Amino acid sequence: MNNLTLIENAKPFGFPLSIHSAALIIIDMQRDFVEPGGFGESLGNRVQPLQDIIPVVKHVLTYWRQKEGLVIHTRESHLADLSDCPVSKRDRGNPTLRIGDSGPMGRILIRGEAGNAIVDELTPLHNEVVIDKPGKGAFYGTDLHRLLQSLGIDQLIFMGVTTEVCVQTSMREANDRGYECLLLEDATASYFPHFKLATLDMITAQGAIVGWTCTSEEFLKVIEKNE
Repeated sequence: MNNLTLIENAKPFGFPLSIHSAALIIIDMQRDFVEPGGFGESLGNRVQPLQDIIPVVKHVLTYWRQKEGLVIHTRESHLADLSDCPVSKRDRGNPTLRIGDSGPMGRILIRGEAGNAIVDELTPLHNEVVIDKPGKGAFYGTDLHRLLQSLGIDQLIFMGVTTEVCVQTSMREANDRGYECLLLEDATASYFPHFKLATLDMITAQGAIVGWTCTSEEFLKVIEKNE
């Protein structure tokens, strides 16, 4: 990596950011998880903690777009015939609505349905990448790794939901593939706040075994230094 700028207050120690070889990855900020009436709420969860991070995610996204950085959005989604959704996944959790069932925003977690769309505040631009993933991790069953390699990307900046499930899974997958990962603490959320805190600790444990974390303010402060 070249043109490194150190995010000094990152945890567990400074993160050497290389802006030109980094991508911003926004995990699963879709209506089915974030808005009332979606899959997240059908599992009995309060969606407000996820809605609360939208302004922060939007602020970082807006700034990254101004820098013409690579933006990647992910959606956990399935084919209409559910051929890519194992029965064990569909039956998990005893929800009031299962994957594929009809809900207030269309069929739950099905591609093309209204509920599967990214929330309006974070709608992808025409030139931004949208990855439809059939699992929790962004690399499973997708071409994400090939795309990042082709673009010379070796650092990933993560935002999105939920911290302990799809975000952490994606970071672990990325770590195993050689990417250095940074999670913005106030731009990620869980239905269970204590799960988020535990995940932040797990990610940074043992000398950044999975990756680093920092606040969005610390991240943007470093981006500004590269103007």
